[in-house]
Amino acid sequence: MTTLGPLLPLAIVLTIGLIGGEVAARLRLPRVTGWILTGVGLRSLGLPILDAERLDDYRPFFNFVLGFIAFTVGSHLQVRSLINAQWRLLFLVMTEVIITPLIVIAFMCGIGGLSLAYGLLFAAIAAAGAPGTTVLVVREARARGVFVKTLLGAVALIDMVAVCLFVAIEAELQDSSGVTVNMLVAAAPAVGRTLVMAIGVGLACALVITVLTRKVVGSRRLGAVLIAAILLAWGVAEWANVSSILAVTFLGAALANLMPDRERVGETYLNTFSEVLFTAFYTLAGMRLQFGQIVPMAGLIAIFFVGRFVGKSVSAFVAMTLARAPSRMRWFLGPALIPHGGVAVGLIVIVQNDPNLAGYSQTVLAVGLSALAINQFVGPSITKWALQRVQETNQDRPRLLDFIREQDIIVDLDAAGPEGAVTTLVDHLFKTHDVQSEKTPFLESMVNRETMDLWYLGEGLMIPHGRVRMGDEVAGVLGLSAKGLDFDAPDGRPIHAVLVLATPDSQRDRHLEVLAAFARAIAPDRDTRDLLYHASSAAHAYDILHSEDAEDFNYFLEDALEEGPRKPA
Repeated sequence: MTTLGPLLPLAIVLTIGLIGGEVAARLRLPRVTGWILTGVGLRSLGLPILDAERLDDYRPFFNFVLGFIAFTVGSHLQVRSLINAQWRLLFLVMTEVIITPLIVIAFMCGIGGLSLAYGLLFAAIAAAGAPGTTVLVVREARARGVFVKTLLGAVALIDMVAVCLFVAIEAELQDSSGVTVNMLVAAAPAVGRTLVMAIGVGLACALVITVLTRKVVGSRRLGAVLIAAILLAWGVAEWANVSSILAVTFLGAALANLMPDRERVGETYLNTFSEVLFTAFYTLAGMRLQFGQIVPMAGLIAIFFVGRFVGKSVSAFVAMTLARAPSRMRWFLGPALIPHGGVAVGLIVIVQNDPNLAGYSQTVLAVGLSALAINQFVGPSITKWALQRVQETNQDRPRLLDFIREQDIIVDLDAAGPEGAVTTLVDHLFKTHDVQSEKTPFLESMVNRETMDLWYLGEGLMIPHGRVRMGDEVAGVLGLSAKGLDFDAPDGRPIHAVLVLATPDSQRDRHLEVLAAFARAIAPDRDTRDLLYHASSAAHAYDILHSEDAEDFNYFLEDALEEGPRKPA
């Protein structure tokens, strides 16, 4: 009899998973929830062709999709784009290392009655997030904004924290029958080695791919090169006994900073078939879930789930408060981090496979996987709800002021005169954009005494502008001063906002639309003007310019094509 290969079962799983995802979408649930539920249903049918024992045949596929997820998350760690988010991410990492583990330990040991060793293992597993699920929900919700940028940057860093925390705990539990107070300190060398080696593998593979792309195959083969890079980093990490997920995450981060433009083009290529990968991956993952042990440990499962939810929520609230983030981010970032995914599964499997942790494996497996299943069912919906509450869903369509990103905004601008303000902002423009023009001639062309009077639009707004060579996109940086700058404006008012515009010759009409948009934002609406001028951070200013309330002046370009360009009020 001919042996049945893995392709026919995979085709069946993919087809039924697509149907399950569509059913979930029509019920207003994230597709990932439908895929997982479909997998659970397929396993319960007990069909020989879809026997769960065959899941090991798909291990290379699982590894590649996990690598793709890790690469995508790492690509969001671009230093230039996250420069304004650094304090939010730093505080969040700190609270995830301290607050979330402490709360989970308190719940599992204080309420659940488990030993400290169990509490520590569950704390490490609880810290992990679900980058793949998060990225998928963000894409499906067509979400974009400061909240999304922080969320995607956070899931990458938090997974790194979870792996490092687990390495420290595992190292101590392997060498001791108990847990000492200085456990994490004693395990610091193991954590350091894991991080250094993962960074080394990711960076080395990134350098190889960068040279290959620039010197050999060129940009036309960039998609294929990125697939090779993911496989290379994952394989080398496995061979070197390093965390493959961390290595590929660092690969994505390295490429995002070494060749940002090409990496984005390559990621766009990968995204064309990402839904196929995710459909099969999460449907197969659902087939791994077993609910036979849920009832005996239902209490512990509930305690772990609630403890993790409380830990994530409190941790994010404290971090965003310390970072002076917008209030909506303080309340809803924690719930958005609830999904639990691939890294947590990997840590649970490590506990299963490590002989030194055999005494913990059954409880960790039953509680961890059951709670993870619950998180996978409800987590995506909670994340989508959080995105809706912060008003960042359906924002990935091009808007007029998209060129003003969070990293393009400076608050507390201070300068002795208009020339000094323009010089400061032009310096920032050249730091945050790939400008092909020379800075000095560009600056001299802007600071022209004959045209400086045209900069002032009244009501505290000044817009110096000039022509620049940098592709076909308008670029700009915005400086804000709550106290106001005395620049002898024609209307006698202090200047609170300075927008430096750099416009390619091909975008002259867009330039006029931007001027009109700011005139509508500043002149007639005192509330918007005061909120913008007194924004406490770049994130607050970005929220004001890109909120739903701002659609009157920062409109969607596709709407403008239907209605015609809008003129100043």
